[in-house]
Amino acid sequence: MVTVAVVFHSASGTTKQLAQAVAAGAASIQGVAVVTAAIYGADIVEGRFINSALLAKLQEADAIIFGSPTFMGCVSAQFKAFADATGELWAEKAWTDKIAAGFTIGSSVSGDQLNTIQYLQVFANQHGMLWTSLDIPGNCDPENRNRLGAQSGLIAHAKDGRLNEIDLITANYLGQRVARVTKKFAA
Repeated sequence: MVTVAVVFHSASGTTKQLAQAVAAGAASIQGVAVVTAAIYGADIVEGRFINSALLAKLQEADAIIFGSPTFMGCVSAQFKAFADATGELWAEKAWTDKIAAGFTIGSSVSGDQLNTIQYLQVFANQHGMLWTSLDIPGNCDPENRNRLGAQSGLIAHAKDGRLNEIDLITANYLGQRVARVTKKFAA
């Protein structure tokens, strides 16, 4: 049994919906346990992330999928506080060789969401994690998954606070893909 963790911050609820779809996708793969962990404002005191229980949960995972809304072209301040709090784990190489992936959402079709995915990828790489891309070529999929065409991770768009159903389907697929890759790597 491998464990896939989905850790995310959600301001309006749309990132949480994506996280739930990612988790459901991972859980649909036999032999995979899923842990979800939300980052809340209460987890941050004087700008520092303090939820050591959440960090301990992630320590046990074989894979971690990171999610954050895109604010001003990057992850939310809450997610960044979480990332900054992993410095000791980085020094210990605690997440080395864990599988990683990421997702984001914005209210603009572009909104610089790719920068958020690239931030998540660099963050994972700093930890020595192995990044899992979204292997669906944009505009080539019969189900229209990955409709916005990002290969590095899932980029979603919410119009008037409503998610596109295709983005939820793509999120589910991302969870499945990470679970499969994690199982192969663990074998």
